[in-house]
Order: sequence, then C-alpha cells, then structure tokens
Amino acid sequence: MSEQAATGARRGVRRATRATRPPLWRRTRRPAPGRPSGTRRAGGSRALRPRRRRTEGLPGTLGMTLVGALFPGSGYLYAGRKAVGAVILGIWLALLGGFAWYFGRDVRTAIDLAFDPTRLKVAALVLALGVLVWVFVVLTSYRLVRPPTRPRWHTAVGNGAVAVLCLAVLVPAGLASRYAFAQADLVETVFDDNASATVPEGVTEKDPWGGRDRVNVLLLGGDGGEGRTGVRTDTVILVSMDTHSGKTVMFSLPRNMMYAQFPESSPLHDLYPDGYGAGSSEEDAGFYMLNAVYGQIPERHPGVLGKSDNEGADAIKQAVAGSLGVRVDYYLLANLAGFKQVVDAMGGVTVNINEPVAIEGNTDAGIPPVGYLDPGPDQHLDGYHALWFARGRWGSDDYERMERQRCMVSAIVDAANPVNLLTRYLDLVKAGKKIVYTDIPLDIAPAFVELAMEVKNAKVKSVVFKSSEKFFSGDPDYDYVRQTVQNALHPQPAKPPKPPTSDGPDAPTPPDPDSDEADLPDEDTKDACAYNPTGEVVSASE
Repeated sequence: MSEQAATGARRGVRRATRATRPPLWRRTRRPAPGRPSGTRRAGGSRALRPRRRRTEGLPGTLGMTLVGALFPGSGYLYAGRKAVGAVILGIWLALLGGFAWYFGRDVRTAIDLAFDPTRLKVAALVLALGVLVWVFVVLTSYRLVRPPTRPRWHTAVGNGAVAVLCLAVLVPAGLASRYAFAQADLVETVFDDNASATVPEGVTEKDPWGGRDRVNVLLLGGDGGEGRTGVRTDTVILVSMDTHSGKTVMFSLPRNMMYAQFPESSPLHDLYPDGYGAGSSEEDAGFYMLNAVYGQIPERHPGVLGKSDNEGADAIKQAVAGSLGVRVDYYLLANLAGFKQVVDAMGGVTVNINEPVAIEGNTDAGIPPVGYLDPGPDQHLDGYHALWFARGRWGSDDYERMERQRCMVSAIVDAANPVNLLTRYLDLVKAGKKIVYTDIPLDIAPAFVELAMEVKNAKVKSVVFKSSEKFFSGDPDYDYVRQTVQNALHPQPAKPPKPPTSDGPDAPTPPDPDSDEADLPDEDTKDACAYNPTGEVVSASE
C-alpha cells in the first residue's frame, strides 16, 4: 500500500470515531461523590459555589436571624460567607466598644453632646445611616440561613417576624434622630449668640464659674399677653447656687417693690442714685415698680448699659443686684403667656389647692373672674388652669400669688420625670423655643446642667420678702434686705440652745435674737405647698 493510501485510511478511522462520540454539550458531568450516576444537581451555575449551611425549620431560622440582628455578621458566618461576616461583625464590635468608651466615661460626655448642635446633627445622620445598613444585614442574613425548601406558611411567618424585628429598631431610631435634630434646634434658638451687657467676665468652658464659689441666676416670669403693654416680670426669684456643693438659696421679691437700687458701678445708678423712681411724682407709681423695670428702662434709656439683645433683662438684673447687694450673673425668662403650652406638653401638673383661686378677672379694672379653682388635694390642672393658679390675684394679694408660683415650680419639677419628658419631648421643645430666653453662654450650659443635678440632691432654702415689721414693699429698707441676704448666704453657727423655760421642758425654744437665722424671712416650701399647711413660718417680724 502506498504511503498516500495509508494516510487516507487513518483519517477515515478518526472521522468514524468522532462520529460515534456525543457532542460536547451532551456529555454528562462526572457525578459528585455520593450522588447517583445520571442525576443532576439543581441550581445551574449556583451549584458551582461551596455548599452553604442552612437552618432546619422555622424556629431555627428565626433564632439564627435574631442572633444575626444582635450581632450583625454572625448570620453570614453561619451561612458560610466567612469573609463578609467577619468584616461586618468586626465593625459592629468596634462601634459598640467605641460607644461604650465614649459615653461610659462620665455623664458630662452625654451632656456636652446634648449642647453641641453640630455633633447632634452628625449623630442623627450617622444613626439613620447605621440603622439602614443594619436592616439590610438582617434581611440578607435571614435569606441566607433559611431552608431552600419550606412550606409557604413558614415563609409568610418568617417574613412577618423579620419585618416586626426591623420595625422595632427603625421606629425608636427614627424618633431618636428627630429628638437629636429638635434638641439642636432648641440649643441654637435659646443659647446661641445671646449678646448681653451684664454677664460676668473671666468665664470659660474649662472654668465656667470664673473661680467663684457661687453663681446667681435670676428667674423671671414675664406676664405678657393680650391687652397688656409690653412684658412685666411679675415673678422675680434670684437663685444662688454653691458651685461646689449645690446648696441653694432662693430669694423671692414682690413685683410691686418700689425704688429698686442699682449698683454704684452701673450707669443706671447715675440716673437713679436714690433708687428707681425715687422722688418722681409725675407718673403713676406702677411705672416704677420692680416688675416695670424690664419694659421701662429700655424705653426710657435705650442702650444705656451697652450692647445687648435683651436690654430689659440686663436692666432688671442690675436692679436686683443693687437691691440685694449681690451680683446677678445670668437670667432665665419664661413668658407666662406661653406657660400653658409647656404644661400641656407635659400632660398637666398636680397641686394642692387650699383656697379658691380666681380664673381670669382683673382686680384693678374691677372685672370679676369667670370661675374659680376649687380647693382640694392633688388637683390635676391643664395648662390653662395651671396658668391661673400661678397668676390669679382676684381676692388674694401678691404674696399669696408668689407662694402659689413657688408651688407651681415644684409641681413642674415633679411632673418632669424621665418617662414623661421622653414621650413628650418634641412638644416640650416646640413650646420651650417660644417662651424661654436666657443669656447663659452655650459653652457653659453643660456645666449648669451638672450643677442642677447637684442642686436637686442638696439643701434648698427659700427666703421670701413679704410684709412685716421690717419690710414694706412700698418703701423697703434696703440695708435690712442686704443684711438678710448676707445672713442667708453666709449663716453664722447657731448658739447652744437655752435652758427650758417655765412653760415646761417640752416647750419649743424661741429663735435666738442674736442669731442670723432669726432674721431670715424663710419658710418651708414643702409645707407651704401642702394641703392644709401648718403655716410654720419663721419671719423677721417674729
């Protein structure tokens, strides 16, 4: 056979062999170990992936999903996605540790955050983004670990349970973000950029009290509203707090106190050297009461104290400082016209009412009240009735109203429990933005919050300047007033009790007339606010 014929024969054999072999697309894969020959693994190209671990039954699926929600990434690890799961779990643990370290150092950290609008907004955005990522991880973990085949009702129940789990985190997280933005707005509105001509110097964030042992804040209740000319501060209370212990003395001044004094260093002292309105007989005396200083001084002498966003507040700070003989560092004004909004936002307050209190009415104009608050213990009042409990003067005098106002302050403190504040926070912020004004700088506001926490657990004394043999609001003896203030702030040690009198060994020992405590017109606020108070008051006239 020739060489050419042999080559052709070989080619024919190869073509015949190829014709008998099946096409490549029909060839069967080699069966996997343990799999019967001729069977095909379901899943197409996904069958090439490593076999994932799945849970057994609905309880196992839900349990593993819950674990994955508490420790994001653990569901991925269980399903065999080790790299992704390890990264997610590591990030979660790092965030958890950082959060615990940041806020676990001391309470000042959380307070600082609450008064930093920028950080509050950033925290709100980070929280919102973090929760969305968490929801994605929980949903995908659930889909990774559930069995590939399951009854339809298992799918429905599982999807519903995961949806409830996600909503249980989404709702409070969304609310927390809203709270953060609302708090930032409140801080920017109330504290930021408040120019004042009378704030103390030498105050910094590191030394918020400027080296002083006491800080004095003037609480003002502005009685503005319809039919009233300007704002009259009918509530004037100076709160003097020990910056170390929190021990506090409150000095309550009557709204109709005449001839308020100004410090010698004040420009107002040059204008009124003998007191505000002293020697003037051309105008109504009402223009020269203490409660008129806030509105009248800016109108009569604009810019007299320097640059200020609230000249009225600066003026009355000076009036109280000169009258009491102590400096007044800051003020906090609450407009009583919006007071009822705050009370309503808190869900009302509870007070004891010992005598009928007039609702509306005007004593000066002879307009009778539209009704009365009936006496009784633990009376729950909404904003409207709480406002008239604090303001009502028909049939009562200014001192009785001052007493009710102090009781209202106590009632508000009692109503301000954490649960109440949390559930009604947005309403409180909305109301507070409209009625609260202050010149406390933003950078030392956290220090005031810390001090307020100390005050809450410390002794608080209330000194009330009411009519007596030594005090008359129409013509006060300011030497007596200043001495009383000093005795309250710096009391001398009490002398040993005197021997029992002839009235018997159990008879109460009268106050030592040489003791500073005998000259304090103070009273037990708890007793004054009780139902059927005993009326045990130690005043300078006794």
